[in-house]
Amino acid sequence: MTTSAAAGGRDPGLQPERTRLAWRRTTLAATVVAVLAGKAGLAGGASGGVLAAGVVCCAGWAGVLVVAHRRIRGLAGAGEPERLSLRFAVGVVVCVLVTVGGGVGVVLR
Repeated sequence: MTTSAAAGGRDPGLQPERTRLAWRRTTLAATVVAVLAGKAGLAGGASGGVLAAGVVCCAGWAGVLVVAHRRIRGLAGAGEPERLSLRFAVGVVVCVLVTVGGGVGVVLR
């Protein structure tokens, strides 16, 4: 006797929940970077470079939130979840790198 997972179907176990939690941890980490970058920018004085790096950091953070929210919604439905397209996978990597780059820019200015 074969299970649905062994036959190529979706595993009804905890994998979708783990994936949702991983996306939430990613958004939490991006939020922490954006908040700390904002705090560092305000504490050091708001020069043009610091403001530009802060805007870049917040734009990357917003991108991470959009992609993560879309992915969490895709995992929530019953049945087979939609696959993460290459476009969105590359998009979230770029957004995370932009968020980190903006945060580093604020801290180093």
